[in-house]
Amino acid sequence: MRHYPAGVTIVTLHSKNGPVGFTATSFASLSAQPPLISFNIAETSSSIESLLRAESVVVHFLGEHQKHLAQRFSRTAEDRFTDRSLWTAIESGEPILHGTPIWVRATVHQLLPIGDHTLVIGLVTRVHDNTTDGPAAGPLVYYNGAYHRAEIAD
Repeated sequence: MRHYPAGVTIVTLHSKNGPVGFTATSFASLSAQPPLISFNIAETSSSIESLLRAESVVVHFLGEHQKHLAQRFSRTAEDRFTDRSLWTAIESGEPILHGTPIWVRATVHQLLPIGDHTLVIGLVTRVHDNTTDGPAAGPLVYYNGAYHRAEIAD
């Protein structure tokens, strides 16, 4: 699967122990009515226990300028939220990463254990789209074990 390019997202949530987040390349849109999204999390992830107890999540669609965040949220869980200049919490408690072109908030609709992962299905409750304020940043793409900038044709 290394040879299939994927968009890069970061999933964040609020837990009783503070903010939790991780990089995910398995994001997909499932349905327009109702608005459903999905992503996978490995059973070995340091974030799995918090996610299984979460009522809601925020999925950030990373732009090409956010490779540093993708790398940060792929490393040790303790280091992900140490820089307070990178994020703030919205009124419902989830962390929002600054500079993200688009993010969606979703309530956890269904959790499906599948193989060594859990498929998370979320019902979208809020969309933040900052791409109308100026030229959209190109998406960050993960391919063959590395992050890449996608070429966008006009």
